Amino acid sequence: MSLLVKNALLITMDAGRRVRRGDILVDRGRIHRVGTIGRNDMLLGSRLSVLDGTGLWCLPGLVQAHVHLCQTLFRNAAEDLELLDWLRRRIWPLEAALDEESMEAAARLGIAELLLGGTTCVLDMGSVRHTDVLFEAARATGIRYIGGKALMDDPACPPSLRERAEDALRDTDRLAAAWEGKEDGRLRYAHAPRFALSCTDGLLRAVGERVAAGARLHTHASENRAECEEVRRTRGLGNVAYLKRAGLCSARSVFAHCVWPEEGEAEILAETGTAVAHCPSSNLKLASGIAPIPDYVARGIRVGLGADGAPCNNTLDVFQEMRLASLLPRPRFGPAALPADRVLELATIGGAAALGLQDEIGSLEEGKRADLILVDPRGLHAQPPSDIAATLVHCLRADDVRHVVVDGRVLVRDRKLEELDLARIRDRAGAQWPRLRSRAGL
Repeated sequence: MSLLVKNALLITMDAGRRVRRGDILVDRGRIHRVGTIGRNDMLLGSRLSVLDGTGLWCLPGLVQAHVHLCQTLFRNAAEDLELLDWLRRRIWPLEAALDEESMEAAARLGIAELLLGGTTCVLDMGSVRHTDVLFEAARATGIRYIGGKALMDDPACPPSLRERAEDALRDTDRLAAAWEGKEDGRLRYAHAPRFALSCTDGLLRAVGERVAAGARLHTHASENRAECEEVRRTRGLGNVAYLKRAGLCSARSVFAHCVWPEEGEAEILAETGTAVAHCPSSNLKLASGIAPIPDYVARGIRVGLGADGAPCNNTLDVFQEMRLASLLPRPRFGPAALPADRVLELATIGGAAALGLQDEIGSLEEGKRADLILVDPRGLHAQPPSDIAATLVHCLRADDVRHVVVDGRVLVRDRKLEELDLARIRDRAGAQWPRLRSRAGL
């Protein structure tokens, strides 16, 4: 089936950042035509589905460069803690208690929220076990997904999550072989050592060898001051410098947070092409700090946005992340530190570039994958919409998203999930949470 988006304001995010009123014709998952499309442009032999864009704005699907779908059931269950206590006292016991059923419930709950809020692509970090369940959920629900198993072998990790390095590496290699490039490239794999303190040097170096051979890498770095101090005390280097020594810095790597870079570490990120996933809500919730994103952007470091996990946010709303990303650096860097048009880039073409997908998604251009959303700017909270970027970043909300398309497949139509049973997702999540909490001993 072909898809026609008709009569919308197209916010293309192409190289010229063109905005025009027009149509988009989608065929076999890709954008076939952008412009004014008439009857003679219709594809012969194809059935046509139509989305009426009258009064709506059409833009590329939003990209989140750091989430934890496995944690969605933990929402509101890890309050008022800093990072290391938050992990040790709440998150790790809950992750250890996940079984396949609760993992699936968490993934589907998170994906439903993401899609309804206009996020079409995520870079996700799983837990130690049940990573196949996350990929199966992504395959079934239609979201564009890059994911990976969390690697944890350091003796300081809880026994319930710690693995032997050889077992962790064998499983991550199996997962990469099983899932990389599936669903016509909609599913991809990223090796995911959790963070420096969760992994031995040997494990990190082994992952570094895979990165050198072309693998993707997703980890956390320099999120919290106590974490950074512990890395320096036990590893003898700053966080980013230590990860570089292990071979984890590359143009295929994404480091989440990077709130507290040491001297010279921003240069490492820039020189190696390592991308940063900026998670402003999470950094505030866990009292981690405010990342120097304007400095990273000025250095040419690729930056994407992420909500992180539900227990450190507590939503997966990228509109909220856009607004905070623009506002938070202003006291230090000035009122124009990250203007709305620049932040919109971080959530679209810039986020795609952070994940290495800028040739496939992130803008409305012919030949690209048809990941797009239509938003309604007519709410009272957006009036008058005199500046498009400012309206999107500072005014609109997740519930202003009207339609969502991934790979040419309409997943949300008129604010309703087309192929997912929202009531069942909600009920399953509600039923799984008390069982999970009991198993975790909380």
